[in-house]
Amino acid sequence: MKPVAEVDGLRVEVAGSVLVDGVSLTARAGRTTALVGPSGSGKTTTGRALLGEFPPGARIDGRISIPGPGSVGYVPQHPAAVLNPARRAGALLRDIAAQRGGTRGEIRDRVEHALRLAQLPDPEMVLRRYPHQLSGGQQQRVVIAQALLLGAKLIVADEPTTGQDPATKRGVVEALADVAEQGIALVLLSHDWDVVRQLADEAVVLRDGRVVDRGPADTVLPASKRPVLPKPRAATRPVATRIAVQGLTARHPTAHGTVPVLHGVTLSVAPGECLAVTGRSGSGKTTLGRCLAGLHSAYDGAVLLDGTPLPRSLRARARTELAAVQYVFQDPKAAFDEHRPVLDQVARTAVRLRGADRDTARRTAVRTLEDLGLAEELTLRRPGALSGGELQRAALARALLAEPDVLVCDEITSGLDAATRDAILTRLAALRERDGLSLVFITHDGAAGEALADRTAVLDAGRLVTCRQRSAPER
Repeated sequence: MKPVAEVDGLRVEVAGSVLVDGVSLTARAGRTTALVGPSGSGKTTTGRALLGEFPPGARIDGRISIPGPGSVGYVPQHPAAVLNPARRAGALLRDIAAQRGGTRGEIRDRVEHALRLAQLPDPEMVLRRYPHQLSGGQQQRVVIAQALLLGAKLIVADEPTTGQDPATKRGVVEALADVAEQGIALVLLSHDWDVVRQLADEAVVLRDGRVVDRGPADTVLPASKRPVLPKPRAATRPVATRIAVQGLTARHPTAHGTVPVLHGVTLSVAPGECLAVTGRSGSGKTTLGRCLAGLHSAYDGAVLLDGTPLPRSLRARARTELAAVQYVFQDPKAAFDEHRPVLDQVARTAVRLRGADRDTARRTAVRTLEDLGLAEELTLRRPGALSGGELQRAALARALLAEPDVLVCDEITSGLDAATRDAILTRLAALRERDGLSLVFITHDGAAGEALADRTAVLDAGRLVTCRQRSAPER
């Protein structure tokens, strides 16, 4: 297979720190090259280099060869970031298809062909919706269709299966496999070794910005193992309620009114308890978490903290209420100001919500970030210079500086390597035991949920299907 793109001896340095050093790879037509390695190893920096994108102030050495302008498509970990929130998916895709000219029928045929290749079920429904009305899996496949319509010869897919339920993940894998079968080169950035084994013809292993191994995935990747997670606590019966929802019916706005996404959900979480919330993509998990945190106010029913109703909107909540219920987003990049150092943004939470002086807040921020594996030197950078996994840990640190009573975690471990994930889960388990922190843990990671949670709530199509107690561990 002929090379479509090549990277030779790439070195990227920002403010004296080397992000990648001497990385080389070749992307070939119809084949998949996977970049794997822990958070901060240089995967995203290398992948985005193929798009001609680098962190601000970066010094770049080496050679990058790509087919030409517009020939490289990008499928990000969080696809909503590249979809226009004000345009329906159908309008967006038709506009792209129209750039090649043709009749309305020809444009429609191009869109339908791209959607078939992207393995998008029920395309008519998807085309009528705005991005925020689509699940993460649907957004992911719309972005794949967008890249196909643009005529990409190379697609860079950055953690494309992160945060997806098993069925949605299979669909995304099938869509990417179909893309490669069309003769398009694919560069896959992933922590999911099972996905890499399914898709990749070659795996390139990075660590600390350098290539440490390369070859067939089955050769260079170790066998999959169940992660080492915190030891489960003995199941207990809650004796109090910290946060609760009663008869929660939430809606999303549309051009013609509203669409219900949650239907009469009633749940509660006790002090020190962890409730895992699972379900297929689009089942309403994130909307539930956003209602708890005051980020989604279009609902009927009530959200209560220690028995007292919370205002629906974040803007209407008092400072103590804001501090009490903190939300950690699945997409940490969107939650940070790209122009300010990460450390400053983390420390500001303690100043704004706890009234701490700046020096005390900064010292606490440094200590909390270091506890999560982020050195002070790293957090003095702007968000664009950190990997997705590093930003996720910074987002968790920022929430913890509010000293919350309730922490809503939305797929916060899905984009992390196994060792980092285990460390974060251990930290959360310790906070539950020591501080009585209540956790709402939204996840598709069954192993993490089983280890950390006392109960698991399952949502389907916006309805609570079951809420089961975890069995006590065998002695």
